[in-house]
Amino acid sequence: MTIAALENVEVDYARGRALGPFSLSIGPSEIVALVGPSGCGKSTALRLLAGLEAPSAGRVIRTPGRGETAVVFQAPTLAPWLSARANAALPLELAGMGGGEAMRRAGEALARVGLAGAEDARPAQLSGGMAMRVSLARALTTEPKLLLLDEPFAALDEITRRALADDVLGLWQGLQPAIVFVTHNVEEAVYMASRVVVMSAGPGRLAGEVAVEGPLPRPAGFRTSAGFRRTVEMVSKALAQGMSA
Repeated sequence: MTIAALENVEVDYARGRALGPFSLSIGPSEIVALVGPSGCGKSTALRLLAGLEAPSAGRVIRTPGRGETAVVFQAPTLAPWLSARANAALPLELAGMGGGEAMRRAGEALARVGLAGAEDARPAQLSGGMAMRVSLARALTTEPKLLLLDEPFAALDEITRRALADDVLGLWQGLQPAIVFVTHNVEEAVYMASRVVVMSAGPGRLAGEVAVEGPLPRPAGFRTSAGFRRTVEMVSKALAQGMSA
């Protein structure tokens, strides 16, 4: 079964081709990382999967219904005049849910990402990591079947990045959405994903795929295991080859 797929898609802009031909298939509850050099079309592929953009050629398959796909961007994109709870409740209210129920579910989502007690804080009162947790909570309120993450940790320090990676995997364990995330960090890709898709230099094509063995969420010490280091080297080699293709 496929929950989302790109079939020989191409995306052309006035400046030239940005992506493709490129194909990708995502199964239910699968976690897939997209890595590749800057400008290869990783974020473009994510926008196609989100339904935010149409391909110039090829086909996009999206089986989740309305409201069952959630996107988290690199910037938290929170409304500065709203509390954390109100920000997290926005997708539910826009879908027509009553304010009381939307706020209740938003509070539950904030608790799941470790922000219980910070529900009334405004974005300006939050650290970068806390703001990203609110963005994750907002995405999770709809209990999506497909969660798309576009370099959500890029602006954060390494300790916060690692903590949020574990948070995302813990949330995945509970809700079991399919996850596709874009990252430039090979170690992050191998740590979080069950499959790493490597893209060539733009316009991006498939340069390779590497399966990541090991349980999800990751056990303590996974980053120092021989299997992890070996897989990181495999992805790094495929990335180097893709950059010169």
